[in-house]
Amino acid sequence: MDETVLLVDDDAKLRRLLREYLEGYGIRVLTLEDGSEVLKTIQMKSPDMVILDIMLPQRDGLDILKDIRTQYSLPVIMLTAKGEDTDRIVGLELGADDYLPKPFNPRELLARMRAVLRRLDPGISRTAREEKEPHIKSGGLILNKAKQTLTAGSEEMELSSTEFKVMAALMSHPNTALSRDKLMNFARGRDFMAFDRSIDVHISNIRAKLKSHPSFEACIKTIWGTGYMFVEE
Repeated sequence: MDETVLLVDDDAKLRRLLREYLEGYGIRVLTLEDGSEVLKTIQMKSPDMVILDIMLPQRDGLDILKDIRTQYSLPVIMLTAKGEDTDRIVGLELGADDYLPKPFNPRELLARMRAVLRRLDPGISRTAREEKEPHIKSGGLILNKAKQTLTAGSEEMELSSTEFKVMAALMSHPNTALSRDKLMNFARGRDFMAFDRSIDVHISNIRAKLKSHPSFEACIKTIWGTGYMFVEE
């Protein structure tokens, strides 16, 4: 791995341990003890990933995650207290890509980091990612990666973090049926149970935003028994 990671945790011993471990694998590690400088650090240092503890002084990690998702789509792995299922679920709903309960083995964290980066951008190096186009254009629609907006005709529509990731997956694979599980992996960065139908809600929300543009209203096709397809005509 040739990545830069921002680690936000108030435990100095854990920060030091993880920094030494990850740097041994060629990963550059930036550390913060609280969330006050997270957005500024992301803006200045452009990390490839954030590892964010939920239990932080002053502001908890979930509030910080909300702030990150208003401006950035980079992957976030949450560190949670063992057994805190509510925090885990809320974190995923807010756009976290994975979670890891404390205490954990640093080797497992590294494995999860690799898995998340592989799912989000398989086989692409950091340099190649930076050279990619800032937009996805397909079927007459334009998806702005930096702003997380969708432009149809002359109207620019805001998307939630999950809606953006779902639309990015669909538009990047035009005329290809994607299962709900695959879309969930693109949108959340981790495996979801097959019976989880929340992807349908996000698709419905995207369709509702496109409703005022009849020419694009049917661009997302339901493939019964499979999932969805972005139709590029």
